Amino acid sequence: MRLSRTLFALLLAGLMLAPARAFAADKVDLLLVLAADVSRSIDANKFQLQRNGYAAALANPRVLDAIASGRYGRIGLTFVEWSGVGNQKVVIDWTMIGDAAAAKSFGDRLLEAPRSFADRTSISGGIAFAMAQLAAAPYDAARRTIDVSGDGTNNAGRDVTALRDEAVAKGITINGLPILSANPMSWNPDHTNPPGGLENYYRRNVIGGPTAFVRVAKDFNSFGDAIIEKMVAEVSRSQVHGSPRQAMR
Repeated sequence: MRLSRTLFALLLAGLMLAPARAFAADKVDLLLVLAADVSRSIDANKFQLQRNGYAAALANPRVLDAIASGRYGRIGLTFVEWSGVGNQKVVIDWTMIGDAAAAKSFGDRLLEAPRSFADRTSISGGIAFAMAQLAAAPYDAARRTIDVSGDGTNNAGRDVTALRDEAVAKGITINGLPILSANPMSWNPDHTNPPGGLENYYRRNVIGGPTAFVRVAKDFNSFGDAIIEKMVAEVSRSQVHGSPRQAMR
């Protein structure tokens, strides 16, 4: 009888602990949406440089060290592509990244996936879509970030600042990675080279949140280095205490 009671007590304790353990297993240090512009201003060469840059950054030792330095040593990551109104797609769904193998697998899948779109540039649509992905994330984190990269201004859909403000009101941080173009597009020069520059456009209209920042890629060839620096800053725990709208070059 005593043995039966002991076994019952152990079983009950196990059932009580199971949900807590499952919940802890779903904890990550950061939920990060990588939201990449694939509008028609990004030609095939630029597209490939962008994809290669993201894949290489994920496997970079500095990024992996930043992930490992967190409380849980892992982040939740998803990769989406966006273009014109209604043109947004999840390329790689939510994945827990906590070691080099998981990071490499994510990067390999990214390199193999076909391009999603080649339409206009709705940064606002990309932000709205990324917000929906964060709301449906299977992991729990104190920090939620949307990482927007692109080579032009918002020229379709809702006002981008309105979407930025909606995201910030929900406690989401939006960081920006504008990719500069030396030569303006002949048919729409202000799109890739707006007055004051694309970097300032991202600062004024796209990024938001107490620790939001812009990291500039001077061109697509330097995109890989830029995304490494940006991901290290985003993932690092020290970024939580960074200065508002920190500028990073």
